[in-house]
Order: sequence, then structure tokens, then C-alpha cells
Amino acid sequence: MNTSLILLLILIVGFAAYLAGRSRAIATSNGKLSVLHSLPGYHGTYAAICAIIPATIVLAVWAIAAPAYIDSAVRNALPQTVLSQGAATSELALGQVKSVANGLNLLDDAELAALNNGSANLRDVLAAKGVPLAGEGEAYMVKSAAQFNQMTATSRVLMAVVVLLISAAGAVFALRGISAPFRARNQVERVMLWTLMLASSIAILTTIGIVGSMLSEAIRFFNSVSPASFFFGTVWDPRFAAAGSEATQGQFGLLPLLAGTLYIAFVAMLFAVPIGLFAAIYMSEYARPGVRSIAKPLLEILAGIPTIVYGFFALVTVGPFLRDISAQLNGLVTGNYVSFIQAQSVLTAGIVMGIMLIPFVSSLSDDIITQVPRALRDGSLGLGATRSETIKKVVLPAALPGIVGALLLTASRAVGETMIVVLAAGVAARMQLNPFEAMTTVTVKIVNQLTGDLEFNSPQTLVAFALGITLFCITLCLNIYALYIVRKYREQYE
Repeated sequence: MNTSLILLLILIVGFAAYLAGRSRAIATSNGKLSVLHSLPGYHGTYAAICAIIPATIVLAVWAIAAPAYIDSAVRNALPQTVLSQGAATSELALGQVKSVANGLNLLDDAELAALNNGSANLRDVLAAKGVPLAGEGEAYMVKSAAQFNQMTATSRVLMAVVVLLISAAGAVFALRGISAPFRARNQVERVMLWTLMLASSIAILTTIGIVGSMLSEAIRFFNSVSPASFFFGTVWDPRFAAAGSEATQGQFGLLPLLAGTLYIAFVAMLFAVPIGLFAAIYMSEYARPGVRSIAKPLLEILAGIPTIVYGFFALVTVGPFLRDISAQLNGLVTGNYVSFIQAQSVLTAGIVMGIMLIPFVSSLSDDIITQVPRALRDGSLGLGATRSETIKKVVLPAALPGIVGALLLTASRAVGETMIVVLAAGVAARMQLNPFEAMTTVTVKIVNQLTGDLEFNSPQTLVAFALGITLFCITLCLNIYALYIVRKYREQYE
């Protein structure tokens, strides 16, 4: 019996407990619901909670612990000749045993007998069933695979029995406690409070786990590479030194990557901020309700487009267009039709990223501008100011702290973008000010360093975690500063 079926049975038991608890509460009241401390629905919900939650917790713990226990038992039962060769060999043998175990479930009795008496080749028999096996296979694997299958089947039966008994016991316990003065509502609300706290804790713990995992690997990197050479280095050349050789492992200067990241984000903000801000002013101050109801959702559709689509758009359309138009302009001026804008450049990535950021700027700014009280606008117009003067002299100054915070949040989004710059900005790690040339960013190099067959035991791979924690700190500082600006200069309106 698989885990999904057991979970479905638990839900069925919980639903039955809900109906029984509700009916028992109504029967206890003798038709007078006013004598009950809690409504019948709360009694039913309490019974369902007692039937579902403890059984689900046991199911989750069993599903996690049982495979680990079975693997350990099967590994310890392997021949001593295998165990003596080290942990890596034991793990490889255990993986082969699991593959054999999957194949044994597909064999009939005659084929199993042939394997047991050694008259058939294990690898050939499994290959005939479509189960690949690394290596030729050893005789002990059949016995170990049979042990693995037996323990797995026993574990599933015991899990089903224990979990369903706990579910039924919880339902019976809840039903026996139902009475008129029983505070079922308080119990249900307490469970909901703990559920909400658990959900909040998961979000917090996930963030801590992400930071901890990156920080631990980054520390391993800084044990091999000096932090000063990383944070202040101007050359990015992570060469891969061959194993056993005395060749240098390259240079891991952050500054070229950081310069490219900030440069592309700056170009993107130059493109996105005016368009997004003007769009927000139009939709909040000038557009009729009908136009606003159509224009704003259409503008926000841009936020729902996957970034890989923007990357393809930059690679196929924007980059070649800028390259061709620059060649035409150069030909008209000098007669030499040579493009001075590369297809992959800072300008290409900045324009496309700016298009992606327009809905972020416009939506956040529109929400902030619309929160400015109508009384300020009416007072300005009543004093003789025009609508444009009211926007420049009253509305925008009042909304400026919120707009600045929104722009900083948008900038942190631009700094962390990956797919657009992977396809549109190139991979050249260099420091230069020409927006028509290719540069690269921190996120591109994180992707490059983590793709491949290398293990996490060399500076060339571990540098990705140092880059990741650096990028995390940059975006975190931008977000904190944005919140500081918003809170410090927020206008308090009645």
C-alpha cells in the first residue's frame, strides 16, 4: 500500500470523524444548540483534526525513517569483501542492489529460480525486462535485493496498519470527549494558531537554511582563496587546475562581475523608470476608469512572461536589430558598414530587462500615487493650480518616499536577474564603460561555475557560493534601505 493511498484513507477517516462528531454534538444538545459551548461544526472539526493530524505526522516520520533504516540494514548485510573496500564501494553496491530489487518484481518464478541456482546471468535477465544494471552483477545481489523487497513490503504493511489505527484511535478519543460544555472551538482555534505559526516558521527557517548552506560553502572557498583577492580583484580567470598538477587555479576577482551587474541594472533602470513612472501617473491621474481597467492589466501581463522568453526576445530580435541599425548608421556616416553595437551587449540586456521591469515600476508607483489623499489634489486645484502643476508640486512630492522605495525594490530585482543576461549580455568578464560591448554579471558566472561534472571540492565550483552570498547581501541591503526610506519619510494621512 503506497503512501498516497494511506493518506487518502486517513482523509476518509477524518471526514467520517467530522460527520460523527457533528452528529454526536447535535445529539448531545437534545435539539437545543444553545446549550453547546461550540457549534456542531467545531465539534466535527475537532474530531477530524484528532483523526488526521497525529496519523499524518506518524506517516511522514515513517516515510522518512523507514527507507533510511532499510538501506542501513541491507548495506550492513552485504558481504564483508564489499564492506571492506570502503564507503564509496558500499554505496555503489547498494545502488546496484536497489536496481536488482526493482527488476525482481518483474520476474516470474522460473526466472527467479534460474537466478538463484546460477543458471542465468543477472544482467541479461534484467536487461530483457528493461532494467539497466551497471556492471555484470554479483551473486549476492539477488539475495540482498530479495531482502530489500521483503523489508520494504513489510514496512509498508506495518505503516498502513499503524497509521490507520492511530487515525481511528484519534477519532474515537475525540468522539468520546464530545459533550455540551466541551470547548471544541477553543481547541480548533488553538490548532489553527499553531498551523499558522508553523507556516511562518517554515518561511523563516527556509531563508535561514538557504543562507546557512551558501555561507558554509563560501567559507570553504575563502579557506582556499583570500577574501581580499576575491572582493578587490580585477581579473576573473577561474582556470581549472588538473589534479596533481602545480598549475595555478586562476584568479577570482569579483569587481568585473560586480561592475557588469550594476552597469546592466543601471541601464535597465534608465529604461524602465521613466516609462513605468509616466505610465503610473497617466493611469492614476489622467486615465478614465474604463481605460485604466484595461491598460493596467495589459501592462502587468509583462510581469507574467517568463524571463527565458525575454532572453530569447533579446537574442533573436533586439540584439540583431541594434547590431544591424548600428551598421547602417555607421555606413551612412563613414561608408564602412561595420556594426559598433554587438548583438550581445550591455545595451541589449539593459533594454530587454527594462521592458521586463516596467510593470514592477508602474504597478508599485500606481499603488503609491493612488494612496495620496484626494483632499490634497482638491486643495491644490481649488487654489488655481493646473492638473500638471498639482501632480508636480503636490502628488509626486507626497508619494516620493514610496516611489523611491519601489524603485529600490525594482533595482534589487534587476540585480538578481539571470536568464536575460545569460542570453543577451555575453560572458565576457571585464571592466569597461562602453554600453555597446558585452559584459557579464554575477548570476551568469554562478550558472557557469555550477554547470558541469565537478564536485564541490575545488575553488572553481565553490566560488559560485561566494558569488551567491555576495549577491544576496547586495539585494538584502537594497531591500532594507528601501524599507528604511519608506518608513522614515512616509506621510501620515488622516
